Amino acid sequence: MKIRVKFKKWGCMKFIGHLEMMRYFQKAVRRADIDIRYSEGYSAHQIMSFAAPLGVGITSDGEYFDIDVNTTESTEKSIAALNAQMVDGVEVTGYVLLPDDAKKAMSLVAAADYVLSFKEGYESPYTIEEWKEAIDKHFFDEPSFVVMKKTKKSEREVDIKPLVYKLTVMENNKKPEFFMQVSTGSIDNIKPEFVLQAIYEKCGLAYDPLAIQIHRQEVYARKDDGTLICLLDMGEEIS
Repeated sequence: MKIRVKFKKWGCMKFIGHLEMMRYFQKAVRRADIDIRYSEGYSAHQIMSFAAPLGVGITSDGEYFDIDVNTTESTEKSIAALNAQMVDGVEVTGYVLLPDDAKKAMSLVAAADYVLSFKEGYESPYTIEEWKEAIDKHFFDEPSFVVMKKTKKSEREVDIKPLVYKLTVMENNKKPEFFMQVSTGSIDNIKPEFVLQAIYEKCGLAYDPLAIQIHRQEVYARKDDGTLICLLDMGEEIS
């Protein structure tokens, strides 16, 4: 049976990297007595794969990993068993059964929602209304949004506008914050902080990455008709 698990990550756990989180959940699954399947061969390992690695320092309400199990308790009991093993800063919020022919979450990721806000002690260079006007002028009112994208081997101009599905400015404690839904995955992947930095540069502003807290809200797959679906909604709760 294939299971998809959803969890939150916040607080000091945002500084724990992807590989450490994988090892953390491998131990937590064993301690929670989840009947996980192991690979065959000399060096057997848990059949577990994560959807989309989260960068260090980023918090999230929408992290996912898939596991194969031999047997399983109900969704409610399994979530309780896993959360009994969690430390402060991690909470399991979903546990669903996937169809037998379901693909791994890692290969399905197509988009993600993010909120970018100013950390305590940092001030925004613009008011909320000024940000809205600047984004309209430099992003929405232009036919393209071309930036220089650097890779390990080269750099090239890329129009990232088609990769930003939603972009709005909101208010949080009288400060502006940015909501983005961006293309995510192995094919067309764009980081939200890269988008915000490019907007800063278009406005002639200096971008300070230390001033911005990034929070991932949700991760999506793309259905055959082109619409997005939450990864958890691709499975069913177990009664």
